[in-house]
Amino acid sequence: MTRRSTPMEGGLPLLTKEKIEAILEARFGDGFKSLRELPSPSQLHDMDRAAERIVRAIEKKERIVVVGDYDVDGVVSTALMEEFFEIVGYPVQSLIPNRFRDGYGISPNIVDRIEADLVVTVDNGITAFEAAERCKARGIDLIITDHHTPAETLPDAFAIVNPKKSECSFAYPEICGAQVAWFLIGALKQRMGIDLKMGRFLDLLALAIVADVMPLISINRPLVQKGLEMLSASRRPAFEAVRAYLGKSRFTAEDIGYGIAPRINSAGRMEDASVALRFLRARNLGEASEGWLALDGLNRKRRRIEAETTQAALEQADPGAPLLVVAGEGWHEGVVGIVASRLVDRFKKPAIVLSIDGERAKGSGRSIGDVDLFGLLEASREVLTGFGGHKMAAGLSLKAGDIEALRERICDHAARLDPSLFLPKENVLGVLPVGEIDWELMEILNRYEPYGEANQRPKFLIKNISVIDANAIGAEKNHMRLLLGDKNFSLQAIQFGFEKMVSPGRNIDVSGTLQVNEFNGRRSIQLLVDKIY
Repeated sequence: MTRRSTPMEGGLPLLTKEKIEAILEARFGDGFKSLRELPSPSQLHDMDRAAERIVRAIEKKERIVVVGDYDVDGVVSTALMEEFFEIVGYPVQSLIPNRFRDGYGISPNIVDRIEADLVVTVDNGITAFEAAERCKARGIDLIITDHHTPAETLPDAFAIVNPKKSECSFAYPEICGAQVAWFLIGALKQRMGIDLKMGRFLDLLALAIVADVMPLISINRPLVQKGLEMLSASRRPAFEAVRAYLGKSRFTAEDIGYGIAPRINSAGRMEDASVALRFLRARNLGEASEGWLALDGLNRKRRRIEAETTQAALEQADPGAPLLVVAGEGWHEGVVGIVASRLVDRFKKPAIVLSIDGERAKGSGRSIGDVDLFGLLEASREVLTGFGGHKMAAGLSLKAGDIEALRERICDHAARLDPSLFLPKENVLGVLPVGEIDWELMEILNRYEPYGEANQRPKFLIKNISVIDANAIGAEKNHMRLLLGDKNFSLQAIQFGFEKMVSPGRNIDVSGTLQVNEFNGRRSIQLLVDKIY
């Protein structure tokens, strides 16, 4: 039969196992780090000052309040701090702002509601200028621990621990808020001279690192590796419930990203993050199971509202704009970030999705390639009432009447950028001959796990392979199971949410990732199909 050219084929190398291993190894420029190579907490600027102040508060029996955030990273950060203070036997109050009533992070309203001598933020606070002033006016010392990109000036706080501060020489700035909180616990452990194994927290920490899309290289890799091992056997009731309901005994970073994190995130998106915090801190399996079912229900509700909002956003989107800005009256604030991601996937350009509530608008943005969304918002800050985040994702607020002004300004700035910055990072390694697909290859791929941000699971292009069999599966018949190959070779494959059925006997080009499929005690190699050409 006549061969078609594959749209993505140009320039892709022909791969061998040796070439694949060399490509993967190059991702780890500083080599594979071990847990023994983790830096001292003191390398974070202001860490010693923060730890000393917290210890002094404990010694003087002062009132300590921990203020977290409503996403997975913030909830895990709060859970870590609660667990630490429980271990040392010191009572603290923890508070996670409600997305709908309080907005993001610590705010003057939050400060007015609490009675404290010391406030410690986790995963937020780096742009909390007004809250810092309110704390000062009330005689409250404020310690900010965060990882989001700081502005040129910083809040007037007692101490600010953030690896992205210009004054901070911490060697690994790409860590999440829960990691900063974990390092703070390490500093407190040292200062208090207590016997505490920091590894006990790694199941929770892995959850936050993956959910907050941190690069899975450098020091993040061994933390997630060990955390995933722990998650598979953790006696924490929350993870016992996860294993029971997902029916898994071994977890990958993708399991966190697609199975666990969305459910935990759904609490803050749809209702209140305290539901997720109670789940992670559950005292027994019954309490944890009840919490998981509540999160699962909230996640189903989130998916339904997200689908409706995505459709409305698609109808508004201008495909010709360099950056998409869409807005809707009453759009659910809890799904705008996910909808922005859907627009990025569809149009291959950054997107901002705003929910309008009377005279105000609030929303989230997501980026693509190497476009610095935070920088674009900073360049458009004159029409914003607030913004924060980092290069790939950000939150923002503004007057509803200024949406068009924002669209004009930010699109003008985006149009001046080098077009190459907008290219999506597809991460297709090259053309993989079927003769290279065996258990030796799977062992090579396994050595470079966990896969995720900055270490994407390798995607391959397999050319001109025959379809032996194809069937629609699933309750809604929206997934396709395939058997590919010939009389000498066969490969199981599955495509989720397929668009068009393929016919047996047809030769196809197909891109996807390889995984080990375990069923009834049998292991086989399976292709998770991305596209069929």
